[in-house]
Amino acid sequence: MTSLKCFKAYDVRGQIPDELNEEIAYEIGKAYASLLSPSRVCMGMDVRLSSPAMSAAMARGLNESGCDVTDIGLCPTEQIYFVTSHLNLDGGIMVTASHNPMDYNGMKFVRELSKPISGDSGLKDIERIVIEKSFKPAGRKGATATADMSAPFIDHLLSYVDPRQMKRLKIVMNCGNGCAGPILDKLEPHLPLEFIKIFPEPDGTFPNGIPNPILPENRGVTADAVLKNKADLGVAWDGDCDRCFFFDENGDFLEGYYLVGFLARAFLKTNPGAKIVHDPRLTWNTIEMVREAGGVPIMSKAGHAFIKERMRREDAVYGGEMSAHHYFRRFAYCDSGMIPWLLLAQIIGSEERPLSELIRDRLDKFPVSGEINMKASDPLAVLKKIEEKYRSTVLTYDYTDGLTGEFEQWRFNLRPSNTEPVIRLNVEARADKSLLQEKTNEIVDLVKSIA
Repeated sequence: MTSLKCFKAYDVRGQIPDELNEEIAYEIGKAYASLLSPSRVCMGMDVRLSSPAMSAAMARGLNESGCDVTDIGLCPTEQIYFVTSHLNLDGGIMVTASHNPMDYNGMKFVRELSKPISGDSGLKDIERIVIEKSFKPAGRKGATATADMSAPFIDHLLSYVDPRQMKRLKIVMNCGNGCAGPILDKLEPHLPLEFIKIFPEPDGTFPNGIPNPILPENRGVTADAVLKNKADLGVAWDGDCDRCFFFDENGDFLEGYYLVGFLARAFLKTNPGAKIVHDPRLTWNTIEMVREAGGVPIMSKAGHAFIKERMRREDAVYGGEMSAHHYFRRFAYCDSGMIPWLLLAQIIGSEERPLSELIRDRLDKFPVSGEINMKASDPLAVLKKIEEKYRSTVLTYDYTDGLTGEFEQWRFNLRPSNTEPVIRLNVEARADKSLLQEKTNEIVDLVKSIA
């Protein structure tokens, strides 16, 4: 055996029990300990029905390898990042399959200082150790102790805003029966906001569907609740709460891309001249807003491991991706699904204008296609032919992540998926929706004819 199907580019994720089960989880725990030789790690889990057993099996593997485990139980993924850094632990593991179907589970890993472990930074080594069964012998046996780390976590979240200066907004919060509900319950008493919670109870049967608000068919419930309750803002989370998605007061879904510029500007008010990291898929709006606010935009390959690594290298105050991942220097350079909505609520209140008005000019100035996924058995061949097609008219090509072509009035990014035979397209234009549609259709037709 040369590979395990559950090991992906950034994490472990597989169908229960064929691709991932308690025995594999136990061995992954031993392999993690063999690779890092940690003295103490924290563990947490999402709401999936298989998570308690998977978590216990992994903790057993860690303990038998000489590692003590601080088990914080049900939590959002970001709380693992926080606790690992806050307690100065040697690592952290979150048992979660995020937005995958109900019969899936997986793990996300960090090492000391909450540095990510992904395919190019240790995950392949963990996989190899599991396959070879080359576990390091332990000189001692570790123990597992449960701990409630919610209080310092809530304190840290609240440190990003000033509740005394926040206006009383009405916010619809779609927890999707995932990990967000218990955190919101603890935040609520500290904030002058009216919470309207939808599906707040953690429930691994996902009676209202798998929470994945990036899919258009999953947005209606939140949008309708915003309109019904005359709310100022709508927020929806994915299952493990590391991404949050926004709806304005009209119930309209906001592309995550536009939030990057807004959050960057908020940080640049108190961190003048700071660096802001962003991904290459859509950039013009972010670059303009960052520069106008006196910041320095830094482009990084998309994906949490690449963004976090670049943020550390640049000591960037904030980083954002169009996929609704937002990263913060004071949060160990990690992503959070809670900090963004807190910041946005404060911004809306301070501007004293509805969100739709705050963002309308950005939507008009830089319209976007939304990410379009197309099947391609040979994505690199597609990129090469697209590159040849536009070579005579393009201003510049960039290869940071896939192929980016920039023209006077429009740009595109085409990038292969890390996990499936799919190519992803994003197009944006300068204040010209008809040009945007024309060029989007043009590239879609080209890709389909090539693929």
